[in-house]
Amino acid sequence: MENRTESGEQYANEMNNMMRNFFWFCSGANRKILERCPTESSKYVGIGATVFFTGVLAAISAGYALYTVFDSMTTAYVFGAIWGLMIFNLDRFIVSSMKKRNNFWQEFRVALPRIILAVLLALVISKPLELKIFEKEINRKIDAKKTEEAIKAKKSINKGFPEITELENKILALKKENKEKETYRNKKQEEYDFERFGKKTSGTTGIPGIGSNAKKKEVQLNEAETDLKATEKRNQSKIDQYEKEIKDLLALREKEFKKQKPNIDKYDGLAARIEALGSLSSQSEAMNLANIFIILLFIAIETSPIFVKLISARGPYDDLLEKHEHSIETFKIEQMSKLNQKTNERLQVMIETGNHNLQEELEGNKQLRKKIIDAETEIADEMISKWKQEELDKIRSRKPKN
Repeated sequence: MENRTESGEQYANEMNNMMRNFFWFCSGANRKILERCPTESSKYVGIGATVFFTGVLAAISAGYALYTVFDSMTTAYVFGAIWGLMIFNLDRFIVSSMKKRNNFWQEFRVALPRIILAVLLALVISKPLELKIFEKEINRKIDAKKTEEAIKAKKSINKGFPEITELENKILALKKENKEKETYRNKKQEEYDFERFGKKTSGTTGIPGIGSNAKKKEVQLNEAETDLKATEKRNQSKIDQYEKEIKDLLALREKEFKKQKPNIDKYDGLAARIEALGSLSSQSEAMNLANIFIILLFIAIETSPIFVKLISARGPYDDLLEKHEHSIETFKIEQMSKLNQKTNERLQVMIETGNHNLQEELEGNKQLRKKIIDAETEIADEMISKWKQEELDKIRSRKPKN
């Protein structure tokens, strides 16, 4: 029993250490230095957890946004994971690149570009999640927009079929003619009945029975009945023809509407949802406030690691990190100094060697010039001797003979 308890505690400790090391990695901290600062462990675990879960939210947000665009779960998973890793890496870089100094305002100026970048990332991450949170309201708005677009499409299509209205007007005119004939027939029927039963009117005598007036009314009634039936028969054939033409035109109109309906049904993309969310926010104060609070929440989440680094006091980790960086900088300076010294020594040797070679070259040139001068002097002496001998020979040749 004790062995099981010990193994359970050991497993729990190992898991805690793995989680701690993972969140340290997420925070961008130097693990070897951080292990020497136990009091700083919780702070960097919290910073790393914030960076990690920001990346997770970014992956969910991008996955949903891409699903609304491509309508593919595989694409949403793959590109959502890539986007989440990119945001995670960027946040980790932002946090790890901030160094604690003893001047808050100097640190704030250095962190300001990172804060602006974090706010932009928060806005990008929050928008798709806002769309998911208000999905039901957005769907109703999009359905209403689809209905509106369908009505507009039908009106536009109807303008391309003016013949339907013309045919409907012709049918109404024919039915109106039938109604007028029927009204006239009914009037003659009423006059005939009044004449038979002796009801006094402006058109009847008021004498009951079938007299001459009653017979005239009966003839007029029969003529009106015959005219009504002939008109109804004639108009009905025209009405049937017009209704058939209308039916064919309606089929063509419906076919044209079916061509446009898929485009109307596809009005459900990311841009349409963002537009619907903007419209709902402008119409509802409650949604507008909720939208603002969600954006502020994500801004707070995204910028929290930066502000934690800013407002937290300088700790042992920062001292050791600065010492470590200073030792590296010192080592680099020493190496550069040694390299410069070696370079200077090589340059000095090269200069001295060059001077020695130059001195030898100058000495050689001096001896060469001396030899040239001696040779020129010897040649000149020889030429003078030869000229002298020639001149003497000329003088001797001109002396008179005794």
